[in-house]
Amino acid sequence: MADQRKLEYDQNKLVKRLQRQVGEAIADFNMIEEGDRIMVCLSGGKDSYAMLDILQALQKRAPVDFELIAVNLDQKQPGFPEHVLPNYLDSLDINYRIVEEDTYSIVADKIPAGKTTCSLCSRLRRGILYRTAGELGASKIALGHHLDDMVETLFLNMFHGARLKSMPPKLVSDDKKNIVIRPLAYCRETDLESFSQLRGFPIIPCNLCGSQENLQRKKIKQMLADWDTEQPGRVVNVFKSLSRVTGSHLMDRNLFDFASLTTEHADSLTELDTAFDESPMETLLQRSQLLSEPQ
Repeated sequence: MADQRKLEYDQNKLVKRLQRQVGEAIADFNMIEEGDRIMVCLSGGKDSYAMLDILQALQKRAPVDFELIAVNLDQKQPGFPEHVLPNYLDSLDINYRIVEEDTYSIVADKIPAGKTTCSLCSRLRRGILYRTAGELGASKIALGHHLDDMVETLFLNMFHGARLKSMPPKLVSDDKKNIVIRPLAYCRETDLESFSQLRGFPIIPCNLCGSQENLQRKKIKQMLADWDTEQPGRVVNVFKSLSRVTGSHLMDRNLFDFASLTTEHADSLTELDTAFDESPMETLLQRSQLLSEPQ
């Protein structure tokens, strides 16, 4: 009996934590406004299911009125279970649209057998979703990328593109006609996995096309998983650093005017020659050691 109560307590904490994190991300980046019509992109994976579930829960108590419409793109991959998403969405109180576009044949024709098709498939999918948003009169497009996706993308760009760049929580789409939001920006993937199991979402596998997962992203995902085991909190610290950028302590001359820097500007600078900031935990440990030393 005690074990059951503990399980229910932990599950309730998980639901509240995810809903709080999504609410905070929405507020921090002004993702949803009064009268918005949000097109929620539903792939059939755990993340997009969770995003829709949480947005529906928040919609009921939000301080602003907004509409949700779920959209799935059926790309005609062999073996795709066409009935799963309509059956699931019919059980919810939500408008939805299933868009049917045979991008699978296009990708199969353009990409040699055995090569990763994800890049071309993703570009085609984005174009169709942008067009659909216009047809539906959607003011925002919600995607299910989470904290771990954003950190993975940061390292992908650093390791393979020599750029300090990640996934922003809110952006203007490539066609310059849509605002894209990522409400799960503050959520960990492990929490979303647990939430998916709790809700029993009818997951559709993402490998129906037969394409291999991006191997570089897979390596980085494993690196982050190792960090979570070896030093819990490191991945979250990397994520937090994305919102605590000191331009004067990097090397991008477009972000900071190094050429004009003189001592006359010292009072206007937020940081001077501190290259490494001690973590709050290290500071606390040092204080405790000082207090414990005999006077």
